[in-house]
Amino acid sequence: MSVSKEELFGQIMKARTRIYHVSGATPLEVYPMPGGWDMLLKREDLSPIHSYKWRGAYNFMKAREKEAKALGVTAASAGNHAQGVALSAANLGVSAHVFMPKSAPRLKVESTARLGGSWVEIHQVGDNFDQASAAAGDFCRDSGALYVPPYDDPLVMAGQGVLGDELMVGPYRPDVVFVQIGGGGMAAGVATAIKTYDPDVKIIGVEEAGQASMKAAFEAGKPVTLSHVDVFCDGTAVKRAGQLPFEILRDQLDDLVTVTVGEVSSAIQKFWQVARVLSEPSGAMGLAAARKMGDKLRGLKAGIILTGANLDFRQLAQISRQAAGAKESKPYYRIRLDERPGAILALLRTVAPLGLNISYLMCGQNDRNTAYPIFGFDGPRSQAAKVESLLAAEGYDVQDVSDREDLSFRVAPFQPHLFKRPFGAILHFPERAGALMEFLERMAPLATISYFNYVHTGEQVGRAMVVASFESDENRAKFLADLEKKGPHFTTLAMDTMEALGVSAW
Repeated sequence: MSVSKEELFGQIMKARTRIYHVSGATPLEVYPMPGGWDMLLKREDLSPIHSYKWRGAYNFMKAREKEAKALGVTAASAGNHAQGVALSAANLGVSAHVFMPKSAPRLKVESTARLGGSWVEIHQVGDNFDQASAAAGDFCRDSGALYVPPYDDPLVMAGQGVLGDELMVGPYRPDVVFVQIGGGGMAAGVATAIKTYDPDVKIIGVEEAGQASMKAAFEAGKPVTLSHVDVFCDGTAVKRAGQLPFEILRDQLDDLVTVTVGEVSSAIQKFWQVARVLSEPSGAMGLAAARKMGDKLRGLKAGIILTGANLDFRQLAQISRQAAGAKESKPYYRIRLDERPGAILALLRTVAPLGLNISYLMCGQNDRNTAYPIFGFDGPRSQAAKVESLLAAEGYDVQDVSDREDLSFRVAPFQPHLFKRPFGAILHFPERAGALMEFLERMAPLATISYFNYVHTGEQVGRAMVVASFESDENRAKFLADLEKKGPHFTTLAMDTMEALGVSAW
């Protein structure tokens, strides 16, 4: 099977009528962005299932309504396509069997059940989409049910392509549009609609780097199956690009780029800061790519599709960590220091004129003479970029470790036998510039930091797990007295916590 651009555009025009019986066009909002460009934000999170996926599923099932009602339908999905099939089944009165992996986000499983009601039966099979898809295929062969493809079908691509039509007939005409790619169905439909209206509009395909199946297809000259895909952006986690989308996109895309998990997480954060919307990871891939382009977008109107907001709330913690670790605005440095009281304080005094916040501080004592703490700095990019050169000029041995994978896991190795008269506590700092330095100025004459574990969480109060060492009982007593009197507020680590750390409580 193949489909020409002209045939696909004709199907998109027919799909409009079918789709608008269920729901109208989603809003298009305009936001001025740093860098001098305007974001034309297409709010698919406000669609009936909080994702664009229902468009393709409904168009397919409505166009083949007689078959669907006679045979029933089946589909495989990790979440959003399943919800689209469920909504369509309930609207059309079609029996549906939906196969989802056991690892599918609970929110999407529950939403599929709610949207489909008595018309849908959910089967959770296997650990990933491929295993669920195989089970759905077996069911189709055994039952004769009609399979609803997630992307590799002209009717599905046409339904999703109505998005592109809405972008072009609305009040604002984009200069460039960023389209997320999983299997490629939405991208192919949107690109076809936009290029038919105006061939000069640039179409940028976007994939997450750990699941770039369309990039692999372009390089091979045909779709190929990836051995593994990252599932952080679960809505686009596809091992093999669709054949029909591949044939369309190799002629329609002006560029194909990849984005990292950290860049996607930062884009989710930016969505919240700019528009007060919370995107699922795949929904933010377009904005992540746009932000990478820097000054290339200056003066342009960029279409950004927020493809979905079906986010498992429990994933927010991971997104926050990944956003904090994104290199483009928050550099991380491993800095060699002498293992002595006041060493960290001296370093902070050196960088204080830059006006940066400490967003991450991780260190553990592993040597009697030398320490290698890792610092994360947050602030204006122009200032953060100066950290390395400033410290190097002052004689510090500095290594940029922003790409180290262990940062997000907050690993701080240490040798507890080196700790002297240790005191461990959770310290509660006010989240303001200078608060940590003030504490260290009081601490420096009395104690050495043997362990420090802190990351900025966005709260008004920051919490750090700290173990301090002391050269004498007198210094230890003075430190504790000062801490009790002047703060910050603290909670002493329990005996079992100290023992778990391998530290003998004093």
